[in-house]
Amino acid sequence: MNIVVQADKAAFGQGRAQRANALIEEAGLRIDSERRRGRGAGMNPSGRFEAESRHVYDDGWETIEDLPPFKTEVQVEKPRTIITRNDSPDISFDRSINPYRGCEHGCIYCFARPTHSYMGLSAGLDFESKLFAKPDAAKMLDKELSRPGYTAKMIAIGTNTDPYQPIEKKWRIMRDILQVLEAHNHPIGIVTKSALVMRDQDILTRMAEKGLAKVALSVTTLDGKLARTMEPRASTPTRRLQALRSLSDAGIPVSVMVAPVIPGLNDHEIERVLDSARAMGALEAGYVLLRLPLEVSPIFKEWLLRNYPDRYRHILSLIRSMRNGKDYDAEWGKRMRGEGPYAWQIGRRFEIAAKRLGMNLSKRRLRTDLFAATPGSEQLSLF
Repeated sequence: MNIVVQADKAAFGQGRAQRANALIEEAGLRIDSERRRGRGAGMNPSGRFEAESRHVYDDGWETIEDLPPFKTEVQVEKPRTIITRNDSPDISFDRSINPYRGCEHGCIYCFARPTHSYMGLSAGLDFESKLFAKPDAAKMLDKELSRPGYTAKMIAIGTNTDPYQPIEKKWRIMRDILQVLEAHNHPIGIVTKSALVMRDQDILTRMAEKGLAKVALSVTTLDGKLARTMEPRASTPTRRLQALRSLSDAGIPVSVMVAPVIPGLNDHEIERVLDSARAMGALEAGYVLLRLPLEVSPIFKEWLLRNYPDRYRHILSLIRSMRNGKDYDAEWGKRMRGEGPYAWQIGRRFEIAAKRLGMNLSKRRLRTDLFAATPGSEQLSLF
């Protein structure tokens, strides 16, 4: 990944973006566009724990053209537990569930990409195409919720990888999880970029009537072209707004996440996104500044050079102005919002727009007093 560092320096030097792109091409880091059609990342670098690195090299035998495209492959993962705990002071939940590892949406900015390195895989194209499903998630969840001493608090789903990514249509793991949570009267908060969430509107409606469910749709941009480039296999912005309307009309509390905010690329849309989401029934909203931990930084930079070379220097300069001169600052309290004048401006714009629209006047709190460690016999028949 040192080549990307060199390319970044070139982009800020005399060669500008043209020289930076040439360096990446010459190093063999960039994958041919036909092989990665419909994907977000343009590279597939080795994970940070690997001893070897991958480069595309033409040895003269004309074998590069024979390399297969990156097709979606799904393996079964059998974790020991399904509820993940955290004690981070700057997030609002202490437990979550990830039905899948990796995400076919292919969002170029996804901060979960580096987790694929723990599987010996790349945070680039592998993260989007070599996926892991947890088909036993619902059964494991039922057992964990039934353990003596378990105390109910909201379980967040979709905070790492999207539970409604395309492979959920076939695997239906998220729906099974919802059935378990409904049987136990356990509160859930969902974050997604997919209109597929409307498939489970029946369960979510019943849970919402008891104060047990809420859903947040992440809307990064209203520009269809930018969305397709940045989040190639996620639902279109229009479909996400339609999902907000459908869920809201069904009585399910909905909110919008303007995430991530990328300065110089989509930050000018904050007010428009909030206006559109409010019109569709969203009463709460939040935002998160672009995060570029570990491998995400070079993968995002390559994407930016490939798609928006004329904006590269401006966008990176703004990012670093909010990250103390770095691409990313992981310090709690700063990683979500950044710091400095430009970060302050983004925050104030968001607050003013939300207040004008009557959003965030109160926070919806889900109930925990209805939790039942042992569901009734009628509910158990669901499993």
